[in-house]
This record gives sequence, C-alpha cells and structure tokens, in this order.
Amino acid sequence: MFYNHEEIEKKWRQVWEETDAHATHDNTPKPRHYCLDMFPYPSGEGLHVGHWRGYVLSDVWCRYMKMKGYEILHPMGWDAFGLPAENAAIKKGLHPVVSTQQNIDNMKRQLKEMGSMYDWSREVNSSAPDYYKWTQWIFLKLHEMGLAYKKEAPINWCPSCRTGLADEEVVQGACERCGELVSKKYLNQWFFRITDYAERLLTDLEELDWPQRVITMQANWIGKSYGAEVIFRIDGFDEDLTIFTTRPDTLFGATYMVLAPEHPYVDMITTDEQKQQVREYVEKAQSATEVDRISEEKEKTGVFTGAYAINPVNGEKIPIWISDYVLLSYGTGAIMAVPAHDTRDFAFATKFNLPIRQVILPPDGSKEMKEAFADEGTMVNSGEFDGLSSSECFEKIVEKLSEQNLARQQVNYKLRDWLISRQRYWGAPIPMVYCEKCGTVPVPVENLPVLLPFVEKYQPSGTGESPLAAIPEFVHTKCPKCGGDAKRDTDTISQWVCSSWYFLRYASPHEDKVPFDEDKVKMWLPVDLYVGGVEHAILHLLYSRFITKVLYEAGCIDFKEPFSRLFNQGMICRVGEKSGKLEKMSKSKGNVVNPDTLVNKFGTDSLRAYELFIGPPELDSEWDDSGIEGVYRWLKKLFVFVKSANFANGSEISREVKRYIHTAIRKITEDIERFHMNTIISTLMECFNNLQDYAKKHPGRIYKESIGEYIRLMAPVVPHLAEELWQSLGNKGSIFDVKWPEFNPDFIRKDSAMIVVQVNGKVRDKIEMPAGSPQDKVQEVCLAAEKVKSVVDGKEIKKVIYVQDKILNIVVG
Repeated sequence: MFYNHEEIEKKWRQVWEETDAHATHDNTPKPRHYCLDMFPYPSGEGLHVGHWRGYVLSDVWCRYMKMKGYEILHPMGWDAFGLPAENAAIKKGLHPVVSTQQNIDNMKRQLKEMGSMYDWSREVNSSAPDYYKWTQWIFLKLHEMGLAYKKEAPINWCPSCRTGLADEEVVQGACERCGELVSKKYLNQWFFRITDYAERLLTDLEELDWPQRVITMQANWIGKSYGAEVIFRIDGFDEDLTIFTTRPDTLFGATYMVLAPEHPYVDMITTDEQKQQVREYVEKAQSATEVDRISEEKEKTGVFTGAYAINPVNGEKIPIWISDYVLLSYGTGAIMAVPAHDTRDFAFATKFNLPIRQVILPPDGSKEMKEAFADEGTMVNSGEFDGLSSSECFEKIVEKLSEQNLARQQVNYKLRDWLISRQRYWGAPIPMVYCEKCGTVPVPVENLPVLLPFVEKYQPSGTGESPLAAIPEFVHTKCPKCGGDAKRDTDTISQWVCSSWYFLRYASPHEDKVPFDEDKVKMWLPVDLYVGGVEHAILHLLYSRFITKVLYEAGCIDFKEPFSRLFNQGMICRVGEKSGKLEKMSKSKGNVVNPDTLVNKFGTDSLRAYELFIGPPELDSEWDDSGIEGVYRWLKKLFVFVKSANFANGSEISREVKRYIHTAIRKITEDIERFHMNTIISTLMECFNNLQDYAKKHPGRIYKESIGEYIRLMAPVVPHLAEELWQSLGNKGSIFDVKWPEFNPDFIRKDSAMIVVQVNGKVRDKIEMPAGSPQDKVQEVCLAAEKVKSVVDGKEIKKVIYVQDKILNIVVG
C-alpha cells in the first residue's frame, strides 16, 4: 500500500480552503485564543527550513488549542515596507512594488503548503494604502499627544553609495554594500518620545510571561540607573560641564574627564597645539556606529584637548580628553573618569599613563591596583569622608555639593528617543506639511492616506534627502490650515512603526473608518501567545510595547501590554560552505536548505514533524539532511498500518493498549503545554511501535477507538495525514472539530509492580506484588523470600524504607 503524501496533502489543503476550515469567528460561545507569528519581511527568496520552525511550532499549538475547544485567531501578514524590501528590490533591479509582491506570492504559497491554519481572509500588508493610512494616523496621534517632534540628528552616510544607512547596514564603521568608510551627516528628523515611557516600560516587564533573557535584555536596554548630576567648571572658561555618575562616592578618585567627540564644547576648549589631533580623531569617530564604539572588546582610543576641569570636591585640575567610548546621546556626553574604580576608565588610564587614585578600600584592605575595584567598600583618600562606607559617602557627598548648587540626585536611563525618519522611498510618507505662514501642520485625518507615489526611479538620491523630494507633484501641496502653498515632508516612516501596531489590525482588518474596531480588539487582545526569534527581543518588542501604552493612555484600548506570553524559537544551523563552521542559515553563507525540495520528496507532514524532532524548540539545533528520512519511515508505516488493519469488533480494548494510549496522552499534553515539542515526536513513535508490536502478538485485537485516539494525538503535528486516516476509520467531518483526548490515570496503573528489595542498600531480590500493595504486606512477603531471609535472619531490623511499588530497603544492625 503506497503512502502518496503529495496526493493526500493536496487533497486536504483543498478541503480546508473550500470549507473555510481556518476562518476565525468573532461571534462564538467558545473561549478565544489569539496566537500570532512575528510579522515576516517579504524581502528574501522565500522561506528556508529555519524559517519553517517558528511557523510549525505556532501551528501545532493552534491546532491543539482548537481541539481543546478554543476559537482561534491565527492570522498572517507582511512587514512589506522599509529597508529590507527596498534593498532586495535594488539587488533584483525591480521596483519595490513588483519585487515585494513576488516575494509575498512565493512565501504565501510556501505557508499554504506548510498546512498552517492561517485565516487568510485577515491578511494585512504594511505597504498597502489601507494599512499605512493608519500607520500615518498613529504618527498623528503621537504628534497630537506631544510625543512626536523634529530635531537635527546625525545619520550614517556612505559617500560611495551616496545614501543614508541604517545602523544595521554599517559593519565595523564601513558600508556593508561597498566597504566604504561611513561618516555622519546631520539632518532634521522626526522622533517619538519613548523616553517619556521609560519607567513604565521597565516596571511593566514584571507582568509578562516572557523568557527571562528577553526581559533582561529589555531592562538593560532601558538602562535605569540611580546617581547624581555633578557640575565641573572648565578652567579658563565661563562654561561648565555637567556629568551624570552612578558613583558620586568616587569623586575624589576622578583624575581626568572624557567628552564625546561630538560634544559642542570640544572645539571651544581645545588648545591650538591639540587642534589638529583632535580634529582628526573627531572625523574618525564619526565613521563608527554607537554599537561599535561602546563595545567592551574595542581597544580604547582618545586624544587630550589641552583643557582642564576643576573637580568640585577638592579643587583639583584634571585633564579633559575626548574618546569615542563616550556617547553624546547618553547622559550629558561627558563623564568623570575614576580609573581605580571603573574597568573601562582603568584600561584607558593604563594605556595613556594617567593617574590612578584609590578612594575605596575593598573588604580585605588591599591597596594593590592591578585592576579596577568596582564594588562597595570603605572610603580612603577622600578628605572628610574617609572611614565611611561607600554607600554612606554616596548620600553625604551629594548632600554637600547640593548645598553649593554643584550636584543633585538623579535617575537616568540609557533609552533614547526613537528616530523614525527614513530618507528612503519605500515607506509610508510622513503626514506633515510645511507652510511659510502656519509653520509645521499635520495632515487632517480625513485626508489620509498620504499616498506614496509610484515612480520609476526610487533609488536613494545621494543628497541625504528622500527620493520623494525630487517629485514636484508630491512635494507641492496646499496648507490644510490656510489653503496657501506648502510643501510635504519628504521622509518616510520607519518600518518599525508599521510593525509596532499590526497585531491590533488583525482584529478587524477590513475596517476603513478607524484603525481597529475597539469592540473586536476587546474580544481578542492582548495576544495570548507571540512566537518569533530572539533577534527582535529589543527593538520590535520594545516599540510595540511603547505604542500599546500610548494607545492605552489615549483611551483607544484597555490593556497596557500587547503580548501576554512570548516564545522565542531557536535557530536552525548548518555548516557554512565558506567558513566550514556551524552557522545560522543564510543565503550568503551558502548553507540554506530549501523546504520545497524536501516537501516534494518526503511531504509537508514529514518536514513538519522533523522540524519539531530536531531538538528543543527554544535552543539552536543543527540541521541533518538525513534526519527527515526516519520521520518519513514512521509516517509510511503508520499509513500502511491503519489502512490495512483488521479492526476488532466490540469495545473490549485491552488494558495494555489503553496503557500505551493514555501514557502518550498524558506525556504529549504536558509537553505541548510546556512547549517541549521535540519530545512529542518521540512519544508518538514509541506509542506506535508498542501498538504495532501488540497487533503482531494479538492479531485482530486492535480497536478503531484506540487508533482514533492516537490519530487525534498526532493531528496537530501531521494534520494532512491525520485527516486522511481519521476519515479512513469511517469518521465524518474534520478531526480538528473533535475534542482532544482526555487522560485517564486509571488506564496507566499496572496490575502488578516489581519491588526491588535491598538490605543495607544492596539489592538482594526482586519480587512481583499486586500494584498498590500496602507496606506491611510487601514487607511480610519480602522478609519471607529466601534471598532476603538468609541475609536478615539473626540480625536486628533497625529501619525499613518503602517507596510505593518500587523499592523496599531494610536496614539491619
């Protein structure tokens, strides 16, 4: 009997489509469950087996929850705007409209072949006007609330490609496309005030059922710290330098200061002798990204400005340096350096032979300074504060400087406002106009969307402006306030904004009067389970949380967090053709496995099962091309077994078969709930082997009821084959409309138990007893056994330890 996976899978996908099997019903008496996959970019050449993993995991969960009686919302859409899609179009020599749609069509085909239960009637596309109209509405909402503003800010600029680059396009200070060193160009750009929500974003992490590492990553990114702002006067100037420090107790140990190379005072305070060195260093620092600059692995570099600052606690003059490890965008762009008690400052001071002064003794009293001591201790070399604990000194030193108006306690955050302007074509136009009479004017909501014009030439302009700036019919418009001549903003909105609210749109994707129907959002939101890679741990998840909080504050929604539970799947890795090392799958590394080839050869269900079987879903796993063959053999044997079985009449199912089935029900149910999806496959295989062996020993004693329960257990994993076998048993309708099997503990209790008998911890015998026998009965039988009796006779029994149905340990003197 031939297992024709292609015919079976095509048949059931057609049935699901014709019967709207995956449609979500808003009006339902069932409990609701919203499971969502992270918005995919349609910018590649389609899905590889690494992408499949997360989609299979979420689909198994959704099918399981449907069988548990829930109404499921499991939608899919496309994060189609932005840099990834535009770059893909440039490489292909196509317009983004064409390239993006081609990629969507291909990925949608693959997702349908996967057998995933997406409700395609709710599909959204962030590059469609009926979607980005509401992305523009969200921009206007933030502007109305005072949370969107424009200021001059630097962008990464590639002089060879003549375009602005996102941080992710800059690798070790160079353009990833051409290798040219990147510089900074200052432009007026739009920001969202995410910093206003820093404390809420941090505190509300405690409410989330998320992986701890993601919570930690977000907390570190927000970067709350307690400390003080301290004023240092600049020797010979009227200006002061304000620094933020978390360790004001170490002020007496400050032996130099460091400014960010971009600090506005650098040019003013640099002496003539140092100007050339400083200028060259500033130019070089502008080519590095912030990520590279603050890397712990990066060697410390810097230049002395020739100027000095006055330490407010002791009046000491200390030199002012510049170094790229200080960022203008964090704190004040200036730091006091205490090399004895800060690892980074210690490395800098050691390299440039700057003084290292110990002001905190460690508990052991050591005065050796082979490395920085960054913990708390006892104050020394700190004047009137000597002998205090460093924590006491923290308060007292700030108190003293506060009386002189030179310090104040301060809470600081590393989080910076969100830059949302892009000088690129493929994005939602920013809905603002500029009028000489009225100034900056928002586009009225009733005039949305501001449509992205279709142009043949969309490549970056080379001027630092968006290509939209070169389209007069787009730029020139009328002021919404006075009706006079005005110009549109020609930047586009970052794709991160598009993906920061899409989960709300799925509740009512065809709504054209508002971005989402509030009643339907109350039905479905927040998302119950969000599945995706850990690479989105910070930006996408943080931005989505921010927009959710803004909309909550605006009264648009009634919840503060978008995703109640988060699951991050591990990556699928394979040896790279170029490196010869195990790496994340990527076309550039030559280690991609195309799922289409495997589907053709082994079928979708085999690939789905192998994606789970390959390893714990939260961990990275190595791809083995031959591994899928074992899964395929299991499904072929199962198909033949069910199709050719002579099922017994009646309902007297043997206790042994019930034990096999209910052991599997318990294990698989527990593993799905805990997302231990890899062990589901091994449990299914083991159970099938037991059923097969039983059928060989007892021909004609396998019942449809037992096989039906087994097929229900495998249904979320291999849905096409499960539907086929369910139907072959004579059942009507879809298996996914049938209830998930319930575990009955009575069926896994064995009639007898093998008791291991130990004397003083050494095994002396094994005795079979009726399961559940009380200790006194077990003890009586075991003590009468010859192998035990010969060892125990004549000795005092001091203690007897009994583990029910497992071990009897007799301790004798």
